[in-house]
Amino acid sequence: MSIPIKTPDEIEAMRASCRAAREVLEEVSLAVVPGVSTGEIDKLAARLINDRGGRSPFLNYRGFPGHICISVNDEIVHGIGGARRIQYADIVKLDIGIILRGWVGDTATTVAVGDIPAATTRLLAKTQEALAVGISQARAGNRVCDISQAIENFVVSNGYSVVREFVGHGVGRALHEEPHVPNYGREIKAKLKPGMTIAIEPMVNMGRAQVKVLADGWTVVTVDGKPSSHFEHTVLITEDEPEILTCLPATTSASRAR
Repeated sequence: MSIPIKTPDEIEAMRASCRAAREVLEEVSLAVVPGVSTGEIDKLAARLINDRGGRSPFLNYRGFPGHICISVNDEIVHGIGGARRIQYADIVKLDIGIILRGWVGDTATTVAVGDIPAATTRLLAKTQEALAVGISQARAGNRVCDISQAIENFVVSNGYSVVREFVGHGVGRALHEEPHVPNYGREIKAKLKPGMTIAIEPMVNMGRAQVKVLADGWTVVTVDGKPSSHFEHTVLITEDEPEILTCLPATTSASRAR
């Protein structure tokens, strides 16, 4: 397994792309309101990405037809923007990337539309905490599996399940680089070194872990119809604390993993 190590200049380029991705995510999140269609959300994201001089790494990736991934309620990831209109009390997962001057920034959040059930609010909060727990293990000298096991232990101890079919990943020149960063298990023993950039992204289900893919060939949903939550940051491994590249304002604190 060959995991890219970024130079200082490349890290600065990654900071710029990740900052841009987070700016787009924050603006798009504000547009997720009752009545808006997922297609309108996708078009807004496309415009905001273009305004920053970037392009979407998702569009046409293995044939994916959207600029971003928009997944609602029991949809976990890879939802495609279209005619569906957002309803009050939905939860909407936004997974946004940008290629800026050849470097990819990748980030995701789950937006609550108005008041949602207390159990769903807890799911979102615990998924955010799981992300912070994973990031806290993203230190030089640790192994990828330290991130994986920390997330799984936290999620399971809170009564939820971890999606196993889709995982985090390295990110840089390409959207998906080595290593895989699962949210479970101890299989990936690769040692973390300064200069590595990885996307950590717990996908947490309220019910069973099993998933299925809809007829569009992309949208992944829970098998039991229960809600799922997803949060993601791109993180730089440093000599000291992990640096969250997709945070606004910029911070190196894992406690700010939102």
